[in-house]
Amino acid sequence: MPDTCLLILLDGLGDRSHAGLGHRTPLQAAATPCLDRLAELGATGLYHASFLGQPLPSENAHFALFGGLPDEFPGRGALEGLGAGLDLDPKDVALLAHFAHISPDGDNRLTLLHDKVAATPDEADTLFAALPPFSRDGVTATLHPVGGLFGVLVLRGGASPFVTDTNPMVDGRLLPRPLPLRAHADDPAARRTAAFLTDYLVRAHRILADLPGNRKRERAGLIPANGLVTQRAGRLKPCPTLRERYGLRGLSIATGAMYAGLARFTGMEFLQARDTGDPGADLAERIRLALDRANDFDFIHVHTKTPDQAAHTKDPEAKVRAIESLDRGLARMADEILADTRLLLAVTADHSTPSCGALVHSGEPVPLLFAGEGVRRDKVAVFDEIAVAGGALGCMRGREFLFTVLNYLDRARLAGIHDTPDPVEYWPGDHPPFILDPQE
Repeated sequence: MPDTCLLILLDGLGDRSHAGLGHRTPLQAAATPCLDRLAELGATGLYHASFLGQPLPSENAHFALFGGLPDEFPGRGALEGLGAGLDLDPKDVALLAHFAHISPDGDNRLTLLHDKVAATPDEADTLFAALPPFSRDGVTATLHPVGGLFGVLVLRGGASPFVTDTNPMVDGRLLPRPLPLRAHADDPAARRTAAFLTDYLVRAHRILADLPGNRKRERAGLIPANGLVTQRAGRLKPCPTLRERYGLRGLSIATGAMYAGLARFTGMEFLQARDTGDPGADLAERIRLALDRANDFDFIHVHTKTPDQAAHTKDPEAKVRAIESLDRGLARMADEILADTRLLLAVTADHSTPSCGALVHSGEPVPLLFAGEGVRRDKVAVFDEIAVAGGALGCMRGREFLFTVLNYLDRARLAGIHDTPDPVEYWPGDHPPFILDPQE
């Protein structure tokens, strides 16, 4: 039986049907002979990390794929901070933050004019340097760069994560005012944090609007990065590692601070991948790295963001091309994967990303396949959202994915078995030996 799961995660692979593609999804329209071959050699189905119809961001969906419980999730801001190498205290609050172009209207209400602003590395450094640590009412804010104009805002001094976002995420919309979440409306910490954020972001806008670099951009007809917007506040929480709860030594191969932070939070090792502009070649290289480390790990996550990025352009044809490139890259490594009986192969996505419409992500389930020794083979021979709906796996939700991994690795715990005092999900558990005479 297999002893290592290789999870190839095609981020944002799922989609909606498009009239321009003959009412097919980009995955249906793409030529994917390798994915189809893998589907024919294993069991297929659908997957949703939460509730059907509920759009999820990558961090929440990945956390479920890795077996985390919703109430253990620390928030995107905290994960991004961990991935950026910040040493966060459990009391710290971390928010995603990035520079944007904002402007007051006739009623002095701030509007997001451009969520994404282009800037050189030197311009980004200048923007971050313009906002040094700021303290008021016992709360201190420090802004840490992560990449480009994106950063993490860390609040210390009794701050609360239960506040609203200030990024509406859509150009032309008004910025939401920082407010305590409804369930925390009477919480002094949440109220203090909302008031502090209001002061901090107003101060940031005034400083940034007066920067010589931004004034120069305006004179040149370029878009100034004159505001800071925040979202997805969070803080660290107690959470068992992948090894502690599931008995799996994990490795994640990906790009991006969030994935590094998620690996750190779940106790997985992280290997920083590179993007060269050739999605297929990049995926093949990441799989090669995974195969070279297969003896050292029980669960290896190989990630590519390419389908998600293509879908965000709102061009279905671009997503078709991205999927086809990934399929060619996977084909370079497929024979080696299939020939290794130690490997359980899983291919899926974290969420659907629609190539049309206003939603950033959508709530449709994504295709899933498992292939390897002992895996049932169904009658499905095409890997897309429609074909796999008739597969043997049905529609998995949440932690069912990782429970299925344990099952195929012959590590699934029989319900009711207690060979260890710890509430673990794998078998056999780690336990002290029974010694006939402890005095001997």
